[in-house]
Amino acid sequence: MIATVASQQHVRGDIMPPKPLYLWKHITQHGRIAWYYRKRECKLIRLRAPYGSAEFWAEFAAACVGEAPAEKADADAPTGTLAWLIARYRETTLWTQDLRPATRRQRDNIFKQVLVSAGGDTLAQITQASIVKGVDRRGKTPAQARNFLDAMRGLFKWATKAGHVKTNPTAGVENPKRNKGAGFVAWTEEHVARYHRHWPRGTRQRVWLDVLLYTGLRRGDAVRLGRQHVRDGIAQIKTEKSGETVEVTLPILPVLAETLLAGPCGDLAFICGERGDPLTKEGFGNEFRQACKAAGVPGSAHGVRKLAATTAANNGATVAQLEAVFGWQGGTMASLYTRSADRRRLGVEAMHKLANADRAGDDDGARVVRLAANPRNEPRR
Repeated sequence: MIATVASQQHVRGDIMPPKPLYLWKHITQHGRIAWYYRKRECKLIRLRAPYGSAEFWAEFAAACVGEAPAEKADADAPTGTLAWLIARYRETTLWTQDLRPATRRQRDNIFKQVLVSAGGDTLAQITQASIVKGVDRRGKTPAQARNFLDAMRGLFKWATKAGHVKTNPTAGVENPKRNKGAGFVAWTEEHVARYHRHWPRGTRQRVWLDVLLYTGLRRGDAVRLGRQHVRDGIAQIKTEKSGETVEVTLPILPVLAETLLAGPCGDLAFICGERGDPLTKEGFGNEFRQACKAAGVPGSAHGVRKLAATTAANNGATVAQLEAVFGWQGGTMASLYTRSADRRRLGVEAMHKLANADRAGDDDGARVVRLAANPRNEPRR
């Protein structure tokens, strides 16, 4: 947030803001000034852009979530090669501003692999067959194959619009099939009760679970939620996965309000670390996993989100209502939960009907037996 404010002040031409926390100035043996992001128990991250520039504050904001500036080693790659194209792509606002830091880190790792195997290839050599081979090489791990394809799609979509290539080699390449299975283990009410017994109100671990459970937010959004998002008991936050284009509206339920009141919470985010500092998505994931392990429950924040969605659907939430709460779009994901809830409800109702039919059948059978014994249906004496 400090970096964002500083960047805005620089753009407006205001007076340079005071040096923010964790920004460290170092004078080298040659008398040159070097700037670093320096935080206890974290590695130093060198900030390479000119101090005070918009690029500098963008690098500082990225360093706050653990992202180092992209290496410049491939910036001088021969024009028209894949390495040259990736270097140009990294210079665009599409890369530096539109992509989330976690997505950039993920795609940077993919590009490092691509540069080793095909960095010197000309763009004409990168064909649809090349992309398919790259997907197939990662076929044993469908998630990696999908991430590779997403990275290459983003690269060549931009390259096509920028006129660097005439055709997009990723066009028509099918998405890798996902592994069959239910994915993250969904929490149950018993898991929640067990966690609550181990982490009572007044612990930050209790705040973690209740924020996840009673908002249904993804991990990346939950770590950003704070007092600044709440007005008159209603929280509004733009979801990270949508590129902050979809806003969800969440009433702060009484059970969550009590937990937040007991705390401890951070200044800008309800979820905080041991010293009250905000946590990154990845850092929170690691700490929440340890808290779950201590409580003897599945260590997945997404599993808590599954329970929240299941509970809402079972209580009659519609597709539109689920999308409004969980930030989904298109109806597909919300329909999975409503269909499951409807099947459960219809199954219960159908069994009651079956039971009624059985009772009716028993009555009919008894009447048949009586008629066989007394065809004329004469009154008994």
